[in-house]
Amino acid sequence: DIIPQPLLDQYLSMTDPARAQTVDTEIAKHCAYSLPGVALTLGRQNWHCLKDTYETLASDVQWKVRRTLAFSIHELAVILGDQLTAADLVPIFNGFLKDLDEVRIGVLKHLYDFLKLLHADKRREYLYQLQEFVVTDNSRNWRFRYELAEQLILILELYNPNDVYDYLRHIALTLCSDKVSEVRWISFKLVVAILQKFYANSANALGLNFINELVVRFRHSSKWVGRQAFAFICQVG
Repeated sequence: DIIPQPLLDQYLSMTDPARAQTVDTEIAKHCAYSLPGVALTLGRQNWHCLKDTYETLASDVQWKVRRTLAFSIHELAVILGDQLTAADLVPIFNGFLKDLDEVRIGVLKHLYDFLKLLHADKRREYLYQLQEFVVTDNSRNWRFRYELAEQLILILELYNPNDVYDYLRHIALTLCSDKVSEVRWISFKLVVAILQKFYANSANALGLNFINELVVRFRHSSKWVGRQAFAFICQVG
């Protein structure tokens, strides 16, 4: 009753491969781009009308179609709510995490926005996978690592100090030694944010351990870049 059925049928038919050959080669991409708006119009109670189409688009052979969905999956999660997100979006989100860098960047740019919508136990499962973002198809793709550091600064609030120490600390230290100066700079801010997280939550022992690790790794580094990094971390702090 929300929109005419023929109009919805016409929209859903945009994933038909035959239409891509006869109408527009980019029709599936247009369909993917419009999907959050269609989902918002229909409402979460009518998600079942779009679910199969979404899954079809998420497995499209064209990476541009998958990339479009990856950039908007956090918006769709807000529309659908936590239960439908956990059931129908999380598996697709997991698939995007293993996709090409061109697709993964869409997930990465809004990683915090998506993770904060998940229940704490589900969110905790991604601690193991965040490390995978450090590795890219092309090592020269430094903006990917820059984006990761920026997202981690936001993501810190979603996890307790022990999880930050056990998982996110290692990623921060790796990024602080990146070959690209822009990545190192944003990573120094991440390190300081981690220290602030520890002391704000009275995890003084973790904070002291991390400071000692920074001293050993950077202050006493045999390379000037390492010692410079320590000075910059102090400056940011």
